[in-house]
Amino acid sequence: MSSAAAKWVIASDHAGFAMKNALRDAMKGLGLPVDDLGVDSETSADYPDYAHAVAKAIHDGRAERGVLVCGSGIGVSIAANRHAGIRAALCHDAFTARVARMHNDANVLCVGARIIGLGVAEDLLRVFVETPFEGGRHQRRVEKIDPNSAA
Repeated sequence: MSSAAAKWVIASDHAGFAMKNALRDAMKGLGLPVDDLGVDSETSADYPDYAHAVAKAIHDGRAERGVLVCGSGIGVSIAANRHAGIRAALCHDAFTARVARMHNDANVLCVGARIIGLGVAEDLLRVFVETPFEGGRHQRRVEKIDPNSAA
């Protein structure tokens, strides 16, 4: 299934709340079916809880791809990558978003709300959605990262 047709989930901690909401709206504008798993305010929240929720939704088959936002993007990417089948990529520019999909078959886009602006984040989302996995020589590498990803 292409990224554009996939079911998506999105979540953030308090630092990423505003960006998460804007990205959720951008996803809807791209025609992506998306579930918002929280947070619902800027009240302090623990980013691992939301990273785990996105990873679980993908693992359980309720979604195929996800977006996570925290202050730096680092915490959510580390927490999400603790789960089998999750290939969460922290991206800062269009190139990193493109190769995360092309070469790593990333299924979760992670961004830092305190690192990049909303315009860049929206570009990353668009590139992440539109870029297919190349497969080929990259497939065996992805399988070494995640043995559950065999084609």
